[in-house]
Amino acid sequence: MPHLTRRSVLQAGAASAAAGWTSSAQANLDPVVETTPIAPGIFVSTGLHELSSPSNGGHIANVSFVVGDAAVAVIDTGGSAGVGRALLGAIARTTDRPVRYVINTHMHPDHVFGNAALVGPQTTFVGHAKLPRALAARSERYLSIGRQELGPEAFAGTTIVVPTRLVDTSLTLDLGGRQLTLKARKTAHTDNDLTIRDEQTGTVFLGDLLFSARIPTLDGSIKGWLQILAELKNEPADRVVPGHGPPSMSWPDAMAAEDRYLETIAGDVRQLIKEGRSLTDAMRTAGLSEHDSWKLFNEFNARNVAAAFAELEWE
Repeated sequence: MPHLTRRSVLQAGAASAAAGWTSSAQANLDPVVETTPIAPGIFVSTGLHELSSPSNGGHIANVSFVVGDAAVAVIDTGGSAGVGRALLGAIARTTDRPVRYVINTHMHPDHVFGNAALVGPQTTFVGHAKLPRALAARSERYLSIGRQELGPEAFAGTTIVVPTRLVDTSLTLDLGGRQLTLKARKTAHTDNDLTIRDEQTGTVFLGDLLFSARIPTLDGSIKGWLQILAELKNEPADRVVPGHGPPSMSWPDAMAAEDRYLETIAGDVRQLIKEGRSLTDAMRTAGLSEHDSWKLFNEFNARNVAAAFAELEWE
């Protein structure tokens, strides 16, 4: 794998973004990003509950931005440079304040591939301290899959831009009269989950620590995820923004379905392990009671069960 440096990916991202902006034909292929205001100065565009494809352009996760008196912070950028370009257009239609920060809630492509379109001399990319290494380890695979899923036109200009300002525990960003508090979380959905709280409105961006309607995907620790949900339940929020789902949700009610799903998977897998059943048996049967509650269940449940089985069999 070629060695990824922050400088090289930023330069590549800048070149790709510039090429995208100079091509009106490419802009016409970008997905539509319509935003919903959920609180003063906070706007969210909801992704489709689909797999990435040329028809959706990779806009399958929620992307957001927060407007302060002096600057804008973007929270997640979507699954392609096209989503990032469309998001920039939505920001420009809303405010003339510059994008100062791009915050990635975790490393998955549907949340970070739009970074390439937002590279600029005054823009700082922010993420969990473990995000750069995790993203670099999968970079070639992620890019290859993205090209296959989206096709060359929808994927044009997409590259990996790694955060340069990293969060080990917590960090406060000032947008001018508005502060965002970022917290690095322990391994749960991934090992690089970050939450963002807008102190002015009590809005919390949970990234993929919270799924609604679309089935959760496990790429970290099921025990850690359940523990994080228990901790988050005691953290106040006027509203939360999920990584997948509606623009905003009430808290802590928003976590009920996801918590039930993860508890069901953990319980089913533990029982099957106790009975001496195989991983194959578990992938075929665990979690089936949740089948009708989630979109894309057939695409991801077995994978979640396999990840949970690998972790729980060593308890």
